[in-house]
Amino acid sequence: MTQIIENIQNLPITPILAVGIITFVGFYIGKTTQFIKLPSIIGFMVVGVLFGPSLFNILNNSMRDSLSFITDIALAFVAISIGLELSFSSLKKQGAGIITVIFTESLLAFALVASLIYLLTRDLPLSLIFGAIAPASAPAGTVAVIQEFRAKGPLTKALYAVVGFDDGLGIIIFGFCAAIARSLLIAESGGETPGFLNLMSAPLLEVFLSLLVGGVIGIILCILARRMSDNRGLFILVFSLVMLSIGLCHMFHLSLILTNMIIGMFIVNTQASSLTHRITNELSQIMPLLFVMFFVLAGANLHISALPALGAVGIVYAVGRSTGLVTGAAIGAFLGKLNTNIRKYIGMGILSQAGVAIGLALIVKKEFSTLGSHGSQIGATVLTTITATCIFFELIGPVLTKIGLEKAGEIQKQ
Repeated sequence: MTQIIENIQNLPITPILAVGIITFVGFYIGKTTQFIKLPSIIGFMVVGVLFGPSLFNILNNSMRDSLSFITDIALAFVAISIGLELSFSSLKKQGAGIITVIFTESLLAFALVASLIYLLTRDLPLSLIFGAIAPASAPAGTVAVIQEFRAKGPLTKALYAVVGFDDGLGIIIFGFCAAIARSLLIAESGGETPGFLNLMSAPLLEVFLSLLVGGVIGIILCILARRMSDNRGLFILVFSLVMLSIGLCHMFHLSLILTNMIIGMFIVNTQASSLTHRITNELSQIMPLLFVMFFVLAGANLHISALPALGAVGIVYAVGRSTGLVTGAAIGAFLGKLNTNIRKYIGMGILSQAGVAIGLALIVKKEFSTLGSHGSQIGATVLTTITATCIFFELIGPVLTKIGLEKAGEIQKQ
């Protein structure tokens, strides 16, 4: 068996061949998982784990870097899909309750994780960083389950809103806490602490520019789309502007999810429903393909070898984050006077965590490594722990989302 694995690892597989392999195998393994009543994206991620460094290593670091644009494209289209579901009229029906849910689930997850990690480690900068990463969600998992099972109803609408808007709030929370943690570490080493407003300016500017760029591209798309009678031409227009959006997000370090969600929101809230439906129908043709490739690549980033390093910090983080999100969402839904199904099950649909959290952990490792031995230790601990816990959250998140939607009666019985 070892020899077979080594032979596969040594095959001269090109990126385009890898795309063909992972799409083909991922699609059929995803179909297989449906027979055991699991979302197909669980099968996609299992294929990613098998083809990643954990076993065959076809999707090694170099290969994943070559294919990283697929992840960006998939997340951008997921974000637009979220935005297209967030019409102000539908949000108005749910009232301010959705905003309350977003704040309570994010802030309670932050507070609970930060408090528990501090009680365990007595390390305030480390606790703040873990707390700041806790609210970050992975909207792709939730959206994939919703679209696969064609869920419809108040809970579905609420999930779209929460996993979309909490990205912006998460950026602000992380920026706020990273600024405090950085100041504490600089003070520890006897250096001069920069002004707090200077440290906070970057995340606030990121959110503002994301909203601005998304709005401008949304305006351009709507002006051109109204004159487009050909549906295929409409798709090409949307695709080209999404690529433009991704490029600008990379160039100016903006939030990919927030920027593209604003584009979708601009469309659904300013254009006729017929145009929105045309765009939604065109996107529905490509989303299943993007989900296969995205979740296989996501699975390849889940290093099973990281699980033994989980430790007490990882367990406390996973328990604290899960409790904070579920409890916070339920409290927010209660205070916001949302319906019973949303109160009971919305927390089950927001537990997925992957790319955004790992990205924040990488930022911590890179930026804190220059802040002495304590900063380097925090960076290494955060990256190792978040990588390990994401395996847990990416596996249970979609499953719990499906269960919650079923219990709320928003998935039709097959």
